[in-house]
Amino acid sequence: MRVIAGTARGRALLAPRSRTTRPITDRVKESLFGILGERVPEARVLDLYAGSGAVGIEALSRGATSCLFVERGPEALAVLRRNLEATGLADKGRVSREAVEHFLAAPHAERYDIVMVDPPFAEHAILAPLQALRPFLAPRATVVVRTFWRTPVPAPDGLAITRQRRFGETMLTFLEPDREELEEGTGGDR
Repeated sequence: MRVIAGTARGRALLAPRSRTTRPITDRVKESLFGILGERVPEARVLDLYAGSGAVGIEALSRGATSCLFVERGPEALAVLRRNLEATGLADKGRVSREAVEHFLAAPHAERYDIVMVDPPFAEHAILAPLQALRPFLAPRATVVVRTFWRTPVPAPDGLAITRQRRFGETMLTFLEPDREELEEGTGGDR
């Protein structure tokens, strides 16, 4: 696993050894960032269930302004912090050591342009985190959910599925705030 593009291009990334963390493959990551394209530079990124931090680090390397990594696993947190240091991107990344559910339940002023949701494949409860995301989203935010390909991703009120891509056993689902809500001005501030 490595950083594919940007300022940290080619840097190797460590991965936790535990079976609870599934590092994203370079092929899936490259496709993900190909789809995100010009949304990444200057973006504020939220990486939920961050694991090794590979997705958020890739975003930072490609010009994202900041990334908040939310992870609770001790081994994953240690690897994530080492990866941030090794890539020279630690100054742009913040790490929150807590369960995603606790993070989403607390009030936060920051709004994010890109949100990555990558729950453990065994955790089928995807709707609750997606429902709780709305206050964290900038008006034209993109939410990406990585799941086992047979796990359906529901679109909660206020978000619409705009695209899905399958890579072997992995599915990437892209969601964005409903256009109607944007027109009504309920999409939050950037």
